[in-house]
Amino acid sequence: METGSRLYRIVKKLDNLPPWARWRLLTWAFGRTVRFVRTAGVQFEDLTEERALLHIPNRKRVQNHIGGVHAAAMALLAETASGAVLGMNVPDDRVPLLKSMQVDYMKRAKGDLWAEATLDAAARTRIREEEKGEIVVPVRVTDETGEEPVQCRMLWAWVPKHRR
Repeated sequence: METGSRLYRIVKKLDNLPPWARWRLLTWAFGRTVRFVRTAGVQFEDLTEERALLHIPNRKRVQNHIGGVHAAAMALLAETASGAVLGMNVPDDRVPLLKSMQVDYMKRAKGDLWAEATLDAAARTRIREEEKGEIVVPVRVTDETGEEPVQCRMLWAWVPKHRR
């Protein structure tokens, strides 16, 4: 019997590929499902049950009027990283939902951005064992200088899937 979420099983199937191919394929597959992720050019660099690391290059399509990554693209990056690590843990009979997102813009971002979202062992156990619930998924967004131009709070929920 297969265990883990559908996303977990997909990532595990890619484990035997070289890292460059694994992350390129996962980025492509995720972008097919969440089209705005593809449009913005969000790229996966790591994804496990404990951690998601995503990157968004500072390209014209995501830039604001001062040449930095647009505020909405920063929020998308944080939301996608936190949702991906949650998705690695939510059983297939439940649906993950973003309940609230708080993004505080602290300073101008410089260059490309990375978002790292994590879940500790206690959080992963709750997500797997509780039929429904909610949790703040820690996510840290940094720019090319290592600074955090935004501080984020992503509150996620999971609920049972309803059969149609």
